[in-house]
Amino acid sequence: MVDPLNARLEKLKKFSDSATRRVNLYSEVCGMDDEHTARSLGSLQKAPAPGKKLQKIGFLMLWVPEPTGVTCAIGGPMIVAGRYLDKKYNSSTLHDIGDQTKNNMSTISDFKNSVL
Repeated sequence: MVDPLNARLEKLKKFSDSATRRVNLYSEVCGMDDEHTARSLGSLQKAPAPGKKLQKIGFLMLWVPEPTGVTCAIGGPMIVAGRYLDKKYNSSTLHDIGDQTKNNMSTISDFKNSVL
């Protein structure tokens, strides 16, 4: 008969091993010195955030004094569109993925240590 706690521990060990391999892979990938690889990783490390840019432009247009009010009519929808893009656009970078992997790995190891 299989003990459910041991089965759960085995599953957590597999998760922990997977997270460790992933962190090692990310650290090895960041250590590469190839020019094309560096450019690709640079785009992953500095992800564009179009929603934030739209919001900033919208706020600027909203606060610009103008007698006809055209900029106010354009600024509001730009702010709303920027917020929508912020929610829908994934602007996570390689650094964010590594941080989340490290957090998951530490949580798994903390749980494993508390059980054992």
